[in-house]
Amino acid sequence: MKKVLVLGGGFAGVEASIYLRKKGLDVTMVSDRDYFYIYPTSIWIPTGKVTREDVSVPLDALAMKHGFELIVDAVVKLEAKEKKVLLQSGRVLDNFAYIVIAMGQDKLHHKGIEHTLSICGKPEEATFLYKRLDSLVQKGSGKIAMGFGANPKDSSAVRGGPAFEVLFNVDTYLKEKGVREKFELTFFAPMQKPGQKMGEKALVMMDKMFSMMHIDKKVGSAITQFEADGICFEDGTKLASDLTMFISAGTGHGVLVNSGLPLSDAGFVVTNVYNEIEGFEGVYAIGDSASLMGPEWRAKQGHVAEVMAKNVAHNIFNATQNIDSKQSYIKHLNIVCLMDTGNGAALVYRNDKGGTIIPLPVIGHWLKKGWGWYCRHSKLGHIPRIPGM
Repeated sequence: MKKVLVLGGGFAGVEASIYLRKKGLDVTMVSDRDYFYIYPTSIWIPTGKVTREDVSVPLDALAMKHGFELIVDAVVKLEAKEKKVLLQSGRVLDNFAYIVIAMGQDKLHHKGIEHTLSICGKPEEATFLYKRLDSLVQKGSGKIAMGFGANPKDSSAVRGGPAFEVLFNVDTYLKEKGVREKFELTFFAPMQKPGQKMGEKALVMMDKMFSMMHIDKKVGSAITQFEADGICFEDGTKLASDLTMFISAGTGHGVLVNSGLPLSDAGFVVTNVYNEIEGFEGVYAIGDSASLMGPEWRAKQGHVAEVMAKNVAHNIFNATQNIDSKQSYIKHLNIVCLMDTGNGAALVYRNDKGGTIIPLPVIGHWLKKGWGWYCRHSKLGHIPRIPGM
């Protein structure tokens, strides 16, 4: 039986491991965490609605259910030509016919970034956000700034949606606590039209939401540095903040730099539409590790990563059977986001024909809650998977 090594335990790595096993292949997953973290539902950790454990699935439970081997260790070196991987423990993995790179991405570093917390960084940061927010609520007033950054070398590596969601959830949370009027909430981003990928209709709706919630905006000027008490911008202004949540744009994973693989200007692995890498037979890159092809509005999202994972499982299996048939991710490119506000949500959808945003008061919040439940239990095999999800 052909052996496959999957590097990474996020959306791409978990999905690849599950579907490779469905194809009957021998699979080993390497992850630097012992749990699969459901980032889309971690947005409720800062307001105390859920805990990190609530949005985590033990990887050993997934490994036992689906029959893949799990190694909890960090990859420190990848020699792609030789299909050789060195782990932090000193262990060497080099007897695999196929390698699927699904290690995610690193974040661009900004001066003073240590003064911020991210909802898309290390999972423990979300818990720190909760503690900091709770401390401000106990104090009774404060200034809170939340935003995201850009990568001029790759527009697909921006995480804007979670910043909006946490901001809206904090607004709802402060209202529930009866202290909203004691707080200043400000959204910030360096681009003139943050969220433009969602389409013009969505931008108009977002502006209405900011106005209704009395959330200020600071956009259109580059961030020069973060400080303990605020954010400094290129135009010479400073936004005062007692608590700063910032989602830095993505850049290629550091391990890939010396891997020998072809990398984009932003450090992501260059693949074709089948996630193959020219000149590296049997090596694939999926999810945030891969340079995403497609239109300017394309975005690295979990559902795209999972499509790539399923396709690669299909393509590897066919290769083992000498079947010349491959599946591409291009036709599945779109932006889908159920943007939660804590007491409702808005469905955002974007494809080649444009974008739209549909308000879903009350029910939208419970739909997102339901999706989180479905994500956990379908991966654990407790309930059937819905085709396309």
